[in-house]
Amino acid sequence: MENLIGRELEDFRVQAYCRGAFQEVSKGDLLGHWSVLFFYPADFTFVCPTELGDLQDFYEKFQEIGCEIYSVSEDTHFVHKAWADASETIKRIQYTMLGDPAGVLARQFGVLVEEEGQALRGTFILNPEGRVKAYEIHDMGIGRNAEELLRKVQAAQFVEEHGDQVCPAKWKPGEETLTPSLDLVGLL
Repeated sequence: MENLIGRELEDFRVQAYCRGAFQEVSKGDLLGHWSVLFFYPADFTFVCPTELGDLQDFYEKFQEIGCEIYSVSEDTHFVHKAWADASETIKRIQYTMLGDPAGVLARQFGVLVEEEGQALRGTFILNPEGRVKAYEIHDMGIGRNAEELLRKVQAAQFVEEHGDQVCPAKWKPGEETLTPSLDLVGLL
């Protein structure tokens, strides 16, 4: 599998559903702020609404740190609207739900399962220049944790701002970081 760290987001243009309206989203919309692309297999499924609801529960905290959430599935923006109309969990969502029925984004990030027409559960953290700083890919049956994703975005932001420091395991904002040096090798 190809390593995507540092890879720049390619041009794209898709339709989306957000807060009761349709809109077009392109690469330019993801630049200038931190972004999370949150791929999931399909609307009207089982694990997906639990993840999207969890993201909504933390959405305000993502916005506070200058990060926008974009959920992505191979469904159309019309299906996203129908799902919001049918589900109390999805109706609450305030972030943008991208429709990727042609698989443009899912292929770009290597998460499209062609024979199923669905995306694996891929999470990609992009910096304001549209470069991948962190990612993880799960099997379709394994849900993710929005609180841990928020921590990862915060760590990526810290490292980008303080290039001489790194974040140890379980680091949270305000906690001690490490400054790599010869003196630290093998001591922790």
